[in-house]
Amino acid sequence: MCWSATADLMAGTGVAAVGAAAVAVTAHRRRPRDLPLAALPLLLGAHQIVEAVVWHSGGGAGPATTAWAVIALPVPALWVPLGVLLAAPPEARRRLFAPAAVGAATAAVLTLRLATGTVTADVRRHTVSYAIDLPYAPLLIAAYLVATVGALLLAPDRALRTLGGLVAAGALVCAVLWNTAFVSTWCAVAALASVTLLVRTVRRPPVLDPRRPDPLAAP
Repeated sequence: MCWSATADLMAGTGVAAVGAAAVAVTAHRRRPRDLPLAALPLLLGAHQIVEAVVWHSGGGAGPATTAWAVIALPVPALWVPLGVLLAAPPEARRRLFAPAAVGAATAAVLTLRLATGTVTADVRRHTVSYAIDLPYAPLLIAAYLVATVGALLLAPDRALRTLGGLVAAGALVCAVLWNTAFVSTWCAVAALASVTLLVRTVRRPPVLDPRRPDPLAAP
């Protein structure tokens, strides 16, 4: 994220707390298929905390840098489209299979590359720049965006489409303003935007236990 390790730590802690609340609400309302999306702020908040460690270590190619790259690259490529697919009603899932398949393939390639290559971080005043040698980088980036942003924009849920729009706009702004630190700054924007998932979680109606009477049902 921009500015400092303190900013990453504070933002990460706040976003992770939102994610924990979203997971708790989702579990309480007995909606297990919504859990991956509800947990997304928790994952992205932890990601910002990991970057705070990268700041403190001065960059380089240590374990924190590798952990940051794993959470930033292959994990969202698989997590986001799968979470959107699981949360969607059955009639809307057909159009979501494509980004999920693209995400699985992209995550596999990125995982293999991270396992065989080295990731380095370079702290540059108010940003952190990450470097990894990716084959066919433009194609991989395009596939990553199709899997993550594309899945959100194709979701039948308005809240998820709004999140997709925010993340897409954030990608454009970060690419223009922080070209050399695009991945770092965009991940921070995505983490902050993901707090909107708590609103979605709170607004989702609970799944009633069929063994219990509906307290809102007419007598």
